Amino acid sequence: MKVIVDFCLTPLEAETSLTPYSAECQKIIASLGLSHQLHAYGTNIEGEWEVVMDAVKRCHMRVHEMGAPRISTQLKIGTRSDREQSMADKVSHVRDYLAQSLKRKQTQ
Repeated sequence: MKVIVDFCLTPLEAETSLTPYSAECQKIIASLGLSHQLHAYGTNIEGEWEVVMDAVKRCHMRVHEMGAPRISTQLKIGTRSDREQSMADKVSHVRDYLAQSLKRKQTQ
C-alpha cells in the first residue's frame, strides 16, 4: 500500500539545535530510496507503507544512538484506495486551483 506521511521527530532532553538529528533522518530516508521533502517542521515522505515505517523506525534508532534518551514523533498518514496520488500531484492540484481562482477573479 502506498502512503504519504508527514513525519516530525523531536528528540527530548537533547541539544538545543535539532539540525544534526534532522540531517541523520534525511540521510536514512534518502538511503531507502523514498521520495521526500524536508519542510520547516518535519518531512513529507511517500512510498510503500512498510518502507516508510522502516524509515521512521531507523530514524528513532539512529537518534537514540546519537544520545537522545527520549523521542517524541508525530505522524500524519494518508492513503488512497481509489487511485495513486503523489505528493507532487497534491501540491500541483492546489496550485492549479489557486491559479484558476485568480483568473476567475481577474475576469469579474
